[in-house]
Amino acid sequence: MSSRRRARRFTAVTGSLVAAAFSAALVLPCTAAADDQGPAGGSGKGGKAVDRAPAGVRLTTTLPAKISVDNSSGKTAITATVKNGGTRRSDGIRLLVVGFGGLKVNAVRGCDAVAAKDRPAGSNSAFSCPVGPLGAGRSASYAVDATFDLGGSGKICLPVQSADGKKTFWQQGPVPFGTTNPSPNAPATPLLLGTDNQPVGPGGDQLPKTGAGRDVLPLGAVGAALIAAGAAGVRWSQRRPRRPS
Repeated sequence: MSSRRRARRFTAVTGSLVAAAFSAALVLPCTAAADDQGPAGGSGKGGKAVDRAPAGVRLTTTLPAKISVDNSSGKTAITATVKNGGTRRSDGIRLLVVGFGGLKVNAVRGCDAVAAKDRPAGSNSAFSCPVGPLGAGRSASYAVDATFDLGGSGKICLPVQSADGKKTFWQQGPVPFGTTNPSPNAPATPLLLGTDNQPVGPGGDQLPKTGAGRDVLPLGAVGAALIAAGAAGVRWSQRRPRRPS
């Protein structure tokens, strides 16, 4: 076997091994570790302490920095997390999940709906989650089912209160979810925490236009343009100098 043929065979075998290794890497399982620190990518944006918590207790909340809204149904999923970042266990507490404007909270797993007369002023929905005592460094997360009207702005609020509701130790929001670049023609629109939503403008439900951004030409104009292009092509071919045989 010549050296050139051996080199080609070695290159082919090496390429096959690299491709096989890459494919194997894609199907390797990922091991998820539960650290009780709440979901990754959570943000405490728009949060502030209100009433003083007991000594050694530091209660905060987080929301996802980004959510995705289904453009056809308006449905979205949010994870609301409360955490005790202090050094001592808290007394019994509760977490409220409150919706405003275009964001309506439909359900929160493990929580009870708050009657309209007991909701915070200006809200359209609210749920109360009985967290109970929360140990130091521990967190509790709640799955929130909501709808978002992309034609307006929507906000969410997470107050953390004592079990009797007399004290509010922490409150995140009302903080908006929104986008300045709506995607009416995509299956879903991503919304960012702390961003005021810019509703889709008139005609946003139309399919996007392709090409140079011009409207489709009328059929007569298209026919005339094709005929003119054909005539120009014939004249150009006639003017071309013939190559000597």
